[in-house]
Amino acid sequence: MTQQTTGIHHITAFVRNAQETVDFYAGLLGLRLVKKTINFDAPEVYHLYFGDEQGSPGTIITFFPWANSRKGRIGGGQVGITSYVVPSGSLAFWEDRLKHFNIAFEKVMRFSETYLQFEDRDGLKLEIVEREEGQPSKWSFGGVPADKAIKGFGGAVLYSTAPEKTAHLLEHVMGLQKVGQEGAYARFKSTADIGNIIDINVTPMPYGAGGAGTVHHIAWRAKDDAEHALWRSHVINSGFQPTPIVDRQYFNALYFREEGGILFEIATDPPGFARDEQPDSLGEKLMLPEWFEEHRSQIEANLPPIQVRVLEGDKQ
Repeated sequence: MTQQTTGIHHITAFVRNAQETVDFYAGLLGLRLVKKTINFDAPEVYHLYFGDEQGSPGTIITFFPWANSRKGRIGGGQVGITSYVVPSGSLAFWEDRLKHFNIAFEKVMRFSETYLQFEDRDGLKLEIVEREEGQPSKWSFGGVPADKAIKGFGGAVLYSTAPEKTAHLLEHVMGLQKVGQEGAYARFKSTADIGNIIDINVTPMPYGAGGAGTVHHIAWRAKDDAEHALWRSHVINSGFQPTPIVDRQYFNALYFREEGGILFEIATDPPGFARDEQPDSLGEKLMLPEWFEEHRSQIEANLPPIQVRVLEGDKQ
């Protein structure tokens, strides 16, 4: 049986400062903070999720803000660049917005598309590209109107220590289609309309080092628990060693490391972020899994306060 992921589910990265991360991704980029929870393996650290108004698969970037973490080094075995997609005709808005907030950027061309490439406060590499594909956002915040807002992921650029093996996995294990090669990049496409374009740097890259400003893993979509179980068997039969399935409250997950060093996750679309909060109040309260509820007061006391706020540059 052929397995085929529809695209990216989420991307998870390390940062240092929780409030700066909220200001950048909600305040500057206009994403919605859809879930405020903790790292289940380190409850003294937030796990923050940003996405569209619902936190739909293909829109979600998540962060572990470790205040005293080392600075990471982007390199092989990582997502090198996280791509966001915006509506056609809105790239000039984003160019002006980055200038307004003194965010350095450069314009680059790849596969006949123009990208604005820039970094967040910790050096995580991001880019914005405009495309027709993808449902328009219904979320607006601060200075980002809904008709200019980020739809979700455009995709990602993978940095691999063994790009030929990573490419083989994308095509023959994950079910993406190779659609082109241009210069330093090979391009693969999945079937979703967002989170669907994956470029691989075809030059082997030396290993990066995890830490603030780097991606920890990229997660791919499984439509439900039944397909998720099939994915685990498929990954094993393809010669990889996935973890057992883990309950992450808002999706189930399994993990494996591909031969180019990148940590892959496969995550279920359901149950989603409204399982424990009303859709109109997502991200407003610290949500804990039931096994941590008895420690809520201690956990909350150890976490720095954060708030979603309109940036000063948008009040002028």
